[in-house]
Formats: sequence, structure tokens, C-alpha cells
Amino acid sequence: MRTIAELTILLRAQVVLPTNLRLATDEFCEGWEFVRTGGVGRIERKIQARGWSFIKIEDGLLRSGVGPTSQEAIANALRLVLKRVSAHFNAVELKTIEVTQYPWFFLARVMMCPYRIQQHPVAPVTDEAPPYPILARARPLQVGAADLFPLLGGAMLARKKMPGASRSLGSRIA
Repeated sequence: MRTIAELTILLRAQVVLPTNLRLATDEFCEGWEFVRTGGVGRIERKIQARGWSFIKIEDGLLRSGVGPTSQEAIANALRLVLKRVSAHFNAVELKTIEVTQYPWFFLARVMMCPYRIQQHPVAPVTDEAPPYPILARARPLQVGAADLFPLLGGAMLARKKMPGASRSLGSRIA
């Protein structure tokens, strides 16, 4: 099996690429292939040089997996996260890998950033994409609410300034 490392790029097996762009790939699983060489920057430059777009649309997906070795745990986590990638994305970058060793197994946490390779610079809107309407506030704030709660939105700051608040991890609040 191929060694899986951070900043690895995977493409869907049926991804449409510019006609004169060839990327060497190795099969991974369930319709996904590893790109042998080059990171996101290099692939993005190659795609843009041919007039196409390489668009990062989402921040990332995080999943965990276990296995008897660190590479098998990473591969299992990778398989789980790839199942969560929408069909609208045709490339992903393995952003981070965290591996923890336990006595009988390894636990791997991986974060993927999905990308879309397409000919046009604007991403198409699909029927599956739910609209996110801006909802009106249920009730308006009271007059002078800002004076009553000056640290609203800074709850951690307010807790640190409270008398009797402890910063130690082992303390309990009664």
C-alpha cells in the first residue's frame, strides 16, 4: 500500500480534466485515486494555465479511523471521510493527520478539504443545495441591553474575570 501523508491529493476516478492535462494516479478506493506528484498549488497552476478553475468550496471534513498500524488507521479514516464528500466535489486534499498509538491499535484523525475542478470559474448551484434564509430575530433586544451585558459574546472573558473563577483544570464548580 502507498504511504499516506499530509497534503496528499485525491481525485475522483471519473473526474473530467482539461484535454491536455495528464496526472499520474494510483487507485485508492471506491472511485478515488491518489495523485502521485504535486500538491494543491502545483495542480492548481496546471489547471489554471489551461483556462480551467480549481475551487476550494468548503473548509474541511474531519473523521477518525482505527487500525493495527498507523497507515491502516489513516487509510480507514480516509475511507470514512471520502464517503462524506459530496458528489459535487471531484478532488480533495488531505490537510492534516493526527495519529495516536494505543497498546493494541492506532487511532488516526484526518481532515480533508474538498475542491472542484471545472471549466467555468463560477460553481453551479444545484437543487440539492438548501437555501439558507436570513431569519428575523425572534424578539428585539431590550433598550439598554448592551449596558446590562457588556461582555455578551465574550463568555470566556467574563468567566475569567468572575471572582472565585478558577483556571486550573482539576477544579470543580460547586
